[in-house]
Amino acid sequence: MSIWKRTASLAQLNQLSENTVVSYLGIEFIEIGEDYLKARMPVTANQVQPARILHGGVSVVLAETLGSVASVLCINEDSGKQPVGLEINASHLRSVPEGGEVVGICRPIRIGRQVHFWEIELQDQKERPICSSRLTVMLRDAK
Repeated sequence: MSIWKRTASLAQLNQLSENTVVSYLGIEFIEIGEDYLKARMPVTANQVQPARILHGGVSVVLAETLGSVASVLCINEDSGKQPVGLEINASHLRSVPEGGEVVGICRPIRIGRQVHFWEIELQDQKERPICSSRLTVMLRDAK
């Protein structure tokens, strides 16, 4: 059974991200499952630190993007609610060099009426874990 309350295609999710930090970093949504959302991101000069490895803050942007979009998909369009990130943490487990690729998968820990908790796991192109993150999203009244 699907956790999603909104129907969206990958093309719609990617179009929604145009002209944002998401598109600037090359983040692309690639899969919507029954209980997960997946995206990938290339590791280019735009995403690395001076040592030419993926910047940890960029990993956090990918994680928060996945969790925030997942929360949008988990609320009814007429709910009058807007998801906003409340807290995020990230444990960086392995570096990814420039020229690599990162894939993130987001799954719910808990989907409540006012707060969503997400677990986001990032992997390199060899499917090795590179970052483990948790995101808390609050549903506030839309303005």
